[in-house]
Amino acid sequence: MEVIFITGMSGAGKSQAVRCLEDIGYYCVDNMPPALIQNFISLALNEKTGIEKVAFVVDIRGGEFLSDLRAGLDYLQNSKVEYKILFLEASDEVLVRRFNETRRVHPLTRKAATIEDIEKEREALVDLRNRADYVVDTSNMKTAKLKSELLQLFSAENQEEAFVINIVSFGYKNGLPLTADMIFDMRFIPNPFYVPSLKRLTGNSKKIRNYVMKFQESQTFVKNLNRLINAIIPCYMREGKYNLNIAFGCTGGQHRSVAMANEMYDLFTLQGKQVTIEHRDANKR
Repeated sequence: MEVIFITGMSGAGKSQAVRCLEDIGYYCVDNMPPALIQNFISLALNEKTGIEKVAFVVDIRGGEFLSDLRAGLDYLQNSKVEYKILFLEASDEVLVRRFNETRRVHPLTRKAATIEDIEKEREALVDLRNRADYVVDTSNMKTAKLKSELLQLFSAENQEEAFVINIVSFGYKNGLPLTADMIFDMRFIPNPFYVPSLKRLTGNSKKIRNYVMKFQESQTFVKNLNRLINAIIPCYMREGKYNLNIAFGCTGGQHRSVAMANEMYDLFTLQGKQVTIEHRDANKR
């Protein structure tokens, strides 16, 4: 039997995750007291239920029952039942905004969510996060992107095929991307902005990309970054992390960073990797 525990911050996307896992054949149970989970699994194993894949949502709503989860996980381990923990999170500011947009109350206070509520919940769940096999930050994810990532994690036969590289280009003058694991500064490359015929274009233009990539330093950077990323992906997977957020920045986020993000996206895609791309500031003037 395959068992997944879906947990994480309120407002981080657990409901969307449940719907995604139901679509690929998981029997999903939301907010079951952890003490009853082992009983459910025992019945599913011993009776002819036909349940082969099950997902449990366990989060802060469990209150005092949440402390029973450790015993439940130990029971599964002793019973040779393999399980994975998926932890969904997002930044404090994003979570508060989502609560305000949906007019939901926070489960800890039953009132409008505040930064203090989010911080208390994050602290209460820190042990679960530390035990998680997969930690997914949904701060900048739309529902379709989250579903795509979960499908890669839980429906791919080859775990290496499940690893997702998320690429974003940005402009330093508009601030750093909050969820980036690695940030690379593209301001060492000559700036197309100062070429009159290229100034009004973006890195999505073939002319800009050709200009950026014609320099030896650009080609050397691509070669070295490709070697680095391919070397560390197995290390991330060994530590239970199946996504890597890479950001490329330049002054305005319209030329060099966009061109380099596109270059790395195409390279990783040709290698058979799962890659997403976002140009955060490409259309800002």
